[in-house]
Amino acid sequence: MTTSRSFVLVCTVGIFCFVSYNMVRMPALSLFAESLGASPERIGLIVSVSTITGILLKLPSGALSDIYGRRFLLRIGVVAFGLPPFLYPFITDLDALTALRFLHGMATAMFAPSALATVAELYRERRGAALGTYTACTQSGSLLGPFLGGYLIHTAGFDTAFVTAGVFGCVAMVLFYSLHLDVAVPHRTEEGVRAVPSEMWKGFAAVVKNKKVLITSTTDAAKMIANGALMAFLPLYGVSVGLNPGEVGMLFTVQAFTSFFSKPIMGRISDRVGRQPLIILGLCICAGTFACIPYVAMFPVLLILSAGFGFGEAVVSSSSSALVADSSEFKRLGAGLGMQGTIMDIGHASGPLLAGLLIANLSYAQAFAIIAGIQLWAAGMFWVMMKRM
Repeated sequence: MTTSRSFVLVCTVGIFCFVSYNMVRMPALSLFAESLGASPERIGLIVSVSTITGILLKLPSGALSDIYGRRFLLRIGVVAFGLPPFLYPFITDLDALTALRFLHGMATAMFAPSALATVAELYRERRGAALGTYTACTQSGSLLGPFLGGYLIHTAGFDTAFVTAGVFGCVAMVLFYSLHLDVAVPHRTEEGVRAVPSEMWKGFAAVVKNKKVLITSTTDAAKMIANGALMAFLPLYGVSVGLNPGEVGMLFTVQAFTSFFSKPIMGRISDRVGRQPLIILGLCICAGTFACIPYVAMFPVLLILSAGFGFGEAVVSSSSSALVADSSEFKRLGAGLGMQGTIMDIGHASGPLLAGLLIANLSYAQAFAIIAGIQLWAAGMFWVMMKRM
């Protein structure tokens, strides 16, 4: 396959994978957990547990893709997207739901670092634009998935939504296994299984010593704290102010819609004006829109705030992944992007847990204000740290 055809394949598979994943995740997961009797703290745990899988596996899977090639890890990832949704209709208790979410988290843990590294390798000169386009395609899953999931829950129930999510995941599997992705397998100087830990350790060590990768990834994690909090508690807040599940799904859809169209544009802008100013600007936009949400009950205004948060996410994400790729050794791209994914997932997992604790003891407004403050603090620290380097 040519570079462009390989890129189109990765983007197309990403769309179907993330439609499937987000049909289960937003707003279905929080509402399904609540229907099984979960408290706010337990809902936060259930929403975050799939991200904990990413914390454990994204860096190793990225490093393994540097050794064995991207196709190997992508094959595992698409299977992890396609099969687990069919198990949700059989879940009747919270412990089983928690375990299934942990398993389902393997999907993004295996797929995401390798897909990002593939795109970064295919387009070395136009990396910001290419990564912006790819992440916009995966964001389209967040656009269509919540809308379909919310609508199907409202009209046909949870089981129909989960099975439909599985169908989308299986389409991604068929596409990926039917069309050959033409990416190079890295040359290995040592042979045999014993060489793998050594090669992985070299990748870990190179990334851990890279201050730009660590600072950028940590800053991105602050945005993901807010993203995770919205994923877990915007559905519950929306229902509490009179919205139905379909309307709540539309809030996530418009967030993803804005991000979808903004990411390629912001990626091109970051190629021209630099990554760092856009990361700071995006965090400030996310913090402002996020803090306003608990003061609003009108559906149209919530749509505007969701769109604003989606734009802020696009501004941050289109620049942060490109900055990490720019700062990583070429042969360690998988490990570098895996490290970014791991640190982001720490933030993503922390968001629902932190929000659950805060909401249970304070209020939506106070909880959201504290999390917005974390984003502003991260923007300030990023500016200070990068200025010193």
